[in-house]
Amino acid sequence: MSAGTAPSLTQNVTPVAAGAHVTAIGWMKGTAAFSSSDGGVVLVKDGETHRVDAHPDAGILVGASDGERFVTGGDDGRVAVTGPDGSTKTLAEAKGAWIDALALNASGAFAYAAGKRVFARDDKGREKTLEVPSTARGLAFAPKGYRLAISHYNGATLWFPNVEAKPEALDWKGSHIDVTWSPDARFVVTSMQENALHGWRLIPDKGHMRMSGYPSKTRSFSWSHDGKWLATSGAEAAIIWPFESKEGPMGKAPRECGVRPAKVSRVAFHPNTSVLAVAYEDGCILMIRLNDASELLVRPAVKGSGVTAMAWDKGGKRLAFGCEDGQGGILTLPA
Repeated sequence: MSAGTAPSLTQNVTPVAAGAHVTAIGWMKGTAAFSSSDGGVVLVKDGETHRVDAHPDAGILVGASDGERFVTGGDDGRVAVTGPDGSTKTLAEAKGAWIDALALNASGAFAYAAGKRVFARDDKGREKTLEVPSTARGLAFAPKGYRLAISHYNGATLWFPNVEAKPEALDWKGSHIDVTWSPDARFVVTSMQENALHGWRLIPDKGHMRMSGYPSKTRSFSWSHDGKWLATSGAEAAIIWPFESKEGPMGKAPRECGVRPAKVSRVAFHPNTSVLAVAYEDGCILMIRLNDASELLVRPAVKGSGVTAMAWDKGGKRLAFGCEDGQGGILTLPA
């Protein structure tokens, strides 16, 4: 079924004007936060919109939320936190550098990268620093515990910031961009400049996993709520790899959902069910049910309005999205 014939949820979308290229979206309970390339964070709650200048005179490059706060990193070298009440303050600063990557931990810890340096600050405010072999491109905390995965040139590094042990190197030649842990912490997967994914099976043998065939780079990952599937962008369909077995996806073909004549730019699994939101570079958004591949149209294609950020709220009742032209919206699922 194509987007042109899919049943529609478009009438359930409330428009949001973010004002500039949307770089990240996060939810703080009932409040959606949209960060943009002009340094602003737009907060939306119950139809009311409020703009916060979290990075005055700078652009926001990355953002993340843990459900309580929205943390952003900018080309001003600052890490800022914005609350649902509109308050904002500086959390950390790396003078003369851009904040290239950011990650939050459920305990309240956070980490950020500036060039080769990675900073991790725990929930008690203790900060540790690690220098990796090249620019740190991606950061991700393990699902449990205080352990960080860092992607960079020629592989990734696993680091316990509060342990004196030497960080663990995961080697694979090439330029690694983003990084993600599987929900059960058995796998670490990176996207690569070479239009492929690479993974390491941490348990039991640190075996390698190569996932290739993409026509362009993967810049969006999303795990299903049960950890059995990893959805990715980078093709004219959502490429969804099976991770149910101990070996991961090796020797298995991925699923392709939402095939359209436009590349997928963002993917976001529903937090509680096997439903995937798929957004495209032409601005279209589909919602796809995995068990039968049925599709619902959330947003039709809009020229010059490719989707750049997308996030579900914790309960899976609302989906927020933002685009390169500053447009955005919030889908509220019917009861």
